[in-house]
Amino acid sequence: MYLVKTPWLLKKLYPKLIWNVKQSSRCIYLTFDDGPIPIVTPFVLNILKQYNAKATFFCIGDNVRKHPDIFEEVKKDGHAIGNHTYNHLKGWKTEDNTYLENFTKTDNLLHTDLFRPPYGRIKRSQVKLLKKAKPGLEIIMWTVLSGDFDINLKPEKCLGNVLKNTSSGDIVLFHDSLKAYERMEYALPRAMEYWSKEGYEFKGLNI
Repeated sequence: MYLVKTPWLLKKLYPKLIWNVKQSSRCIYLTFDDGPIPIVTPFVLNILKQYNAKATFFCIGDNVRKHPDIFEEVKKDGHAIGNHTYNHLKGWKTEDNTYLENFTKTDNLLHTDLFRPPYGRIKRSQVKLLKKAKPGLEIIMWTVLSGDFDINLKPEKCLGNVLKNTSSGDIVLFHDSLKAYERMEYALPRAMEYWSKEGYEFKGLNI
């Protein structure tokens, strides 16, 4: 089970995490988790170029190690980069020091002040530990979850999830992963076409 739209109560319980971006212009913040990988990440980059869009890629450290050329393409295109741990660790099931070590291993590759916990699951103690280790770190969550990772979700429903729930200043979560590819490949270009016609622009999270 997962919620497409982040409830206000959850935002209130974790006020130190970033759930959306307050601004006056019509802007959507697209984010992509779990890459970079062949086929999928280049597809995303191509779609973003078609709309002169910037986004934020929360990268798995081990994927950056395996595919440095694709990672360089993401950076060359001017997108924001975020840390997503080295091995996609679930914070709730990981000892704090192990979590910090995994974060730091990725930080040594990426050198970014943005972090998103895999699965959105992180202990308060881990939040405190990461922020102490890297002052200025911003932990980015999301406003709208596309559900593209859900293999039982139809691509049309994935598109509906983002179109029905996204408004200006929202952080929208897609995945540049093989598991999500079928749904993301369908939903992303169609959503961007719709939003562009509605006058939205797309920015990276350069917080």
